[in-house]
Amino acid sequence: MIKPHGADALTPLYVADENQRKALIAEAKSLNQVVVSSATAANAVMLGGGYFTPLNGTMTKADALSVASNMTTADGTFFPVPVMNLTENANAEIGQRIALLDPNVADNPVIAIQTVTAIDVFSDQELSDIALAVFGTTDPAHPGVNAFLAQGNTAVAGPLEVLNFSYFETDFAETFRTAVQIREEIAELGWEKIVAFQTRNPMHRAHEELCKMAMSATGAQGCVIHMLLGKLKDGDIPADVRDASIREMVANYFPANSVMVTGYGFDMLYAGPREAVLHALFRQNMGATHFIIGRDHAGVGDYYGAFDAQTIFEKEVPKGALEIEIFNADHTAYSKKLNKVVMMRDVPDHQFEDFVILSGTKVRELLGNGIAPPPEFSRPEVAKILMNYYQNQ
Repeated sequence: MIKPHGADALTPLYVADENQRKALIAEAKSLNQVVVSSATAANAVMLGGGYFTPLNGTMTKADALSVASNMTTADGTFFPVPVMNLTENANAEIGQRIALLDPNVADNPVIAIQTVTAIDVFSDQELSDIALAVFGTTDPAHPGVNAFLAQGNTAVAGPLEVLNFSYFETDFAETFRTAVQIREEIAELGWEKIVAFQTRNPMHRAHEELCKMAMSATGAQGCVIHMLLGKLKDGDIPADVRDASIREMVANYFPANSVMVTGYGFDMLYAGPREAVLHALFRQNMGATHFIIGRDHAGVGDYYGAFDAQTIFEKEVPKGALEIEIFNADHTAYSKKLNKVVMMRDVPDHQFEDFVILSGTKVRELLGNGIAPPPEFSRPEVAKILMNYYQNQ
């Protein structure tokens, strides 16, 4: 199986020993307590599950600035986005242990204990520089920029001991998986080549066929559909609805035992190209050998070019920085001429009217009115679940 990024084995920070975990939860009661941002809680979940291997905690200011400018930490470790515990009030001193409290669960239980190795204050200009490097913009209307700049200007750095996986392991018990668990399941299935597909949306016919195309082209034995379960921008479809629709599609339209439907506990950054590289990194960590990157991957609005998330791997990611292979996908749509889903680049003889293409706005309008999109666009079983959601809004 493919090696994790920058290590021979995963480095999950979750405290798996039950007695040790109980002792740490008891210790947390005597420590300074900080209710962290949702982004920091999500970072703890990802660190706990091994997705952020080889990191052992949140970054210092020096690491964050280095990662923002050239995608490496101060010691040269490749990493595409800063992973920080940003706050307005550190409530800590260097050398202390502090309890990080989960903002997304009732009563704010402790999600991790952090041993503080550095406390750094960023200037407004430095935060702006990071936002520009990671998101490609400082526009506060960008949901990722807005969430990043709202956290505070003080970075508390140091290793974490993660004590739980927040609401993800309870609210999405059938779907949430750590990188450790996915690797174990892949090993049990005996898959050697694995395609990973990232989604924050329901999957329609084009997405379904894209996974099948990638599996065929790479010779993969299986596909891991890996959905984001964390916070999204207003208007995005909730994770439980996406989960149900994707499972229905897989059950009806993929060969048995060829797909794993899983999810991970992270808040969407909407960082386009940089987030695509991050997505590739934690798909390598979970054991995938190939990762699908299509049109406007991890994008929002008009902030990124249609295929910037592909070209960043060619122009900015150093050769050998990641071992996972990228499967570059074009816009995919149903061809009326060929009566099947195709990549547009593969059919140069087609005109726009030869495809079944619907805007997101049009699809939402149809679903909200109880009208299923055409079967060339969406499987009827998927449309039924989505219609029920939109009609109950």
